Amino acid sequence: MEATNAKKTLGVFSLAMINVAAVLSIRNFPSMAVYGWSCIGWYIIGTILLLIPLSLSSAELATGWPEGGGLYAWVKHAFGVKAGFVAIFCEWSGNLVWFPTVLSFIASTLAFAITPDLAANHLFMFSVMMLAFWGTTVVAYFGEKASTRFSNGGVILGGIIPAVILIFFAIVWISSGRAIELPPFSVSEIRILPEMSMSTLPFFSTVILLFAGMEMAGFHALETKNPQRDFPRAMFFSALVIFLLTVLGTLAVAFVIPEQELNLTSGVVQAIQYFFDAANVSWLNKPMALLITIGGVVLLAAWLIGPAKGLGVVAEEGNMPSFFNRMNKYGAPVPVLVTQAVIGSIISLLYVFLPSVNQVYWILSAMTVELLCIIYGLVFLSVIKLRYSHPDTPRSFKIPGGKPGVWVVGGLGSFGVIFTFIIGILPPELGIRHTWAYVFAVLIGTFVLAVPPLIFLIMKKPEWRQQQKPAGSTA
Repeated sequence: MEATNAKKTLGVFSLAMINVAAVLSIRNFPSMAVYGWSCIGWYIIGTILLLIPLSLSSAELATGWPEGGGLYAWVKHAFGVKAGFVAIFCEWSGNLVWFPTVLSFIASTLAFAITPDLAANHLFMFSVMMLAFWGTTVVAYFGEKASTRFSNGGVILGGIIPAVILIFFAIVWISSGRAIELPPFSVSEIRILPEMSMSTLPFFSTVILLFAGMEMAGFHALETKNPQRDFPRAMFFSALVIFLLTVLGTLAVAFVIPEQELNLTSGVVQAIQYFFDAANVSWLNKPMALLITIGGVVLLAAWLIGPAKGLGVVAEEGNMPSFFNRMNKYGAPVPVLVTQAVIGSIISLLYVFLPSVNQVYWILSAMTVELLCIIYGLVFLSVIKLRYSHPDTPRSFKIPGGKPGVWVVGGLGSFGVIFTFIIGILPPELGIRHTWAYVFAVLIGTFVLAVPPLIFLIMKKPEWRQQQKPAGSTA
C-alpha cells in the first residue's frame, strides 16, 4: 500500500464533500414532504438517533484508527476480523440491492430533461442506468484523485446548487404572497412531532436512509493530509450542510405540491415546474433536471467507491480469494469494482423489466435498511467498546462527556438502529397483499447478503494472503 499511502491529497473540504455526496439526495425530499410540517419532527428524530451519533462516532473512530478500510478497521479493532468483515460486506452487498433504485431515479430525471415520455421506455431507462453505473465505475478505476474531483464538482453542481435554488424559489414564492399547501405555521396548532401509528412506522426507515453515509469519509483515511485534525471538522461541516438543505428543501416541495398530487419519484421536478412557471422562467426546467441527474450520479459514485475500497482492504489481508485483492496503479480495487458492477447490472435488469416494480422497490429498500442497521449497530458498539479496550489510543477528537458521553451517543444510535431493524421488516401500506411473504423475503434476502463473510472465513486459505498483489500492480 506504499503507493497509496504516499498520496495525501484530501483536506477538510474534500472529506466533507464526500459525506455530502453520499448523504444529500434531492430524490428523498418528496417521500418526506408528504408529512408536511411534521417532516421537521421526523428529521429531528433522525438527527438525534442517527445523524449526530453517527457523525460523532465516525469522527472519534476515524481519528483513532485512520487506516485503510474505514468502518472495517474500526469494527475489527473492537470485535475482531469476523465482525469487521461482516460490517463492510453488509455495506457493500447492501449497495448491490440499492443501486437500481438510485439508477432508476437518474434515468427518470434525465428523461424529464429530454422528454418525459422516455420514462416509460424500458430500453431507455435501462440504457441510461447502465451508462451511469459503468461510467462511475470507470471513474473509480482511476483512483482517489479522479473520484474526489468528480465528487467535489458534482455534489456542488448536482446536489447543493439545486437544493439552494429550490429553497430560494420557495422563499420568493412565499414573499410574493402566493398560497402554500401547508397550513400557516403555529407552534400551538401545528403538529411538529409525527404521528406514530402502524401505517407510518414503516416509513421511519426512510429517515435512516436519508442520513446514511456519514461514515463514508472514513474509507479515505489513507489519502487524508491530517486525519486527526481534518476528520472532526469535515464531519461537523457536512452534518450541518446536510441537515439544513434537507429540511428546507423538503419544506420547499411541501409548500407547492398538494399531498394527494405528490409523486414520490418526480416530486422534486414537480416543485421545480411550479416555481419556474410562476417566475416565468420555464426554460430552466430541463437544465435543472439535468443538474439533479448529475447529483444522482454523484450520489451513486460516492457509495460505489467507498465500500469497494474497504472490501479491497479485507482481501489484501487474505480474508478473500486472491482474485479480489488486486489493485491497479491508481490504488483502485478493480476486481471488486467489476464484480459489483456486473451483479448490480443484473439486479437492475430485473428491476426494470419485472412487472411488480413497486413491490420490488420496497423489498430492495427494506433489505438495504436492514443491512444498514447491522452496520451502524456494529459502529455504535465499537465506539463504546474501544473506549474500554483501547483507552490510550490517541484520538484528536473524542465524544464529549467521557465514558457516560460515549454511552449516551452510542446508546442513542444503537436504540435507533434496533428500532429501525424491527419496523423495517413491516410492509408499507402500498398494495402489498401478502404481509408474511414480504417479511420472509426481506429477512431471507438480508441473511443471504450478510452471511458470505462467514463462509469466506471458513474457507480461508493461507495462499490467499501470500498471493496478494501490491498496490500499483495492474488488475
